[in-house]
Amino acid sequence: MVSIRCAAPVLALACLLAGCRIGGDKDDDPPPTTAAAAPAPAPAPAPAPATGAMSVQITGLPSGLEAHVTVTGGGTTRFVTATKTLADLPPGAYTVAAEPVLTGQAVMAPTAATQTIQVASGQIAAVPVGYNVQEALALRLEEMPWTGLNQPIFLAAPPGDATRIFIAERPGRVRVVQNGTLLATPFLDVSARVSTSGERGVLSFAFHPQYVQNGWFFLHFTNLAGEITVERFTASANPNVAIATGTPVIAIPHAQFDNHNGGVAAFGTDGLLYISTGDGGGGGDPQMNAQNPNRLLGKMLRIDVSTLPYAIPPTNPLANEVWGIGLRNPWRWSFDAPTDRLYVADVGQNRYEEVDVVMRDAPAPGFAVNFGWPRTEGTKCYPDDQASCSTAGLTLPVFEYDHSTGACAITGGYVYRGAAIPALQGRYFYSDYCPGFIRSFRFTHSQVIERIDWNTPDVGRVISFGEDASRELYVLTAGSKVYRIARQ
Repeated sequence: MVSIRCAAPVLALACLLAGCRIGGDKDDDPPPTTAAAAPAPAPAPAPAPATGAMSVQITGLPSGLEAHVTVTGGGTTRFVTATKTLADLPPGAYTVAAEPVLTGQAVMAPTAATQTIQVASGQIAAVPVGYNVQEALALRLEEMPWTGLNQPIFLAAPPGDATRIFIAERPGRVRVVQNGTLLATPFLDVSARVSTSGERGVLSFAFHPQYVQNGWFFLHFTNLAGEITVERFTASANPNVAIATGTPVIAIPHAQFDNHNGGVAAFGTDGLLYISTGDGGGGGDPQMNAQNPNRLLGKMLRIDVSTLPYAIPPTNPLANEVWGIGLRNPWRWSFDAPTDRLYVADVGQNRYEEVDVVMRDAPAPGFAVNFGWPRTEGTKCYPDDQASCSTAGLTLPVFEYDHSTGACAITGGYVYRGAAIPALQGRYFYSDYCPGFIRSFRFTHSQVIERIDWNTPDVGRVISFGEDASRELYVLTAGSKVYRIARQ
């Protein structure tokens, strides 16, 4: 290495600026040193988990039967029907509540109805929910001793009237059962004005919510022109006989086919009259009525009959009579007043029967509830149930079954709200015209659970259910028999 040696101290600064090596011409001078690198900071500790989990372990139920467990806490409610781990739960206290479930032969009750569980961050809290048999529960159909009925088609009672049951006969009469006895004189007879061709006839009736004060009775039938008709009648001074002359409410043309008339007129909790209409008949809705919002066939209608002529409720979604569209033949549907829901059993075409459950206030301005027909049959596309199709904007059924075991036409019923069999509370009953079974399910937390076939003896074709003032349920058959659902 060549270096420059400065001769005089005065030249030191210049020498340094020139890069001189001060101190001799030695090749073994140590190299210049550099500052040591700062040590890397220690990694930050991983943050503690902000949530925990809960493992709900269901035991004691028959295979395939859903539990009814709600987990509430952390600002949310989770619904659990089978063993499951709930993740991402904020730490804190949770209430785990289990309800009894039915098997068709017994009531299964939880060993602990409620538990309080603490969920900690990063931990899984185990929650055992065990079920045991609480009591036996099977059902039977108790035949009513009301001989002489001619094709009973609908059964109901005035609000709060525990002594009377009214039964409509398809050919045109309404009969009264008082204190268990079928009275000889009909409440009303419009037989001369009723068409019974095909599926026509008296369809249903409805008592006004203030029937005790005003005596108004609304009869739903098909007239001689085939029109779907509702007329208002009034009870006379004799409460078991109506004044024979009625006041027209609505008449909907339905002349081309004699099937698919719909079948129920009923008052909602809003005091308005709801009327179901079929799509006009024929296979596959050939007249394209159901999806046309300007036609009254294939619909759920809602009108205000507090005065006549009727008025269009201002809350109706399309500013006409229509509340819901896309129905094929809603033969039997009902309200469940405690939940304010409509249970609509819509008879299918070739393959599927369905039950739709919707809130009474489901429609919105400009948007009527669309049940899908004939775009869909059940949850499947129509006419090709193997095809794919858009279901955007449709209200799909919560429950369906196919025709593979001999079913052909659903007969919708009611949610049980009686007192005779408390364990049945909240269960929806239905049947089918061909096999005539009695079945039920429970709709809760937006899903169907507890599907039960009650295995009652064969009573023939079931054409309707009925409900008395105590909310006990009845079954009407094509053999002109009436049965009450009772504990075995």
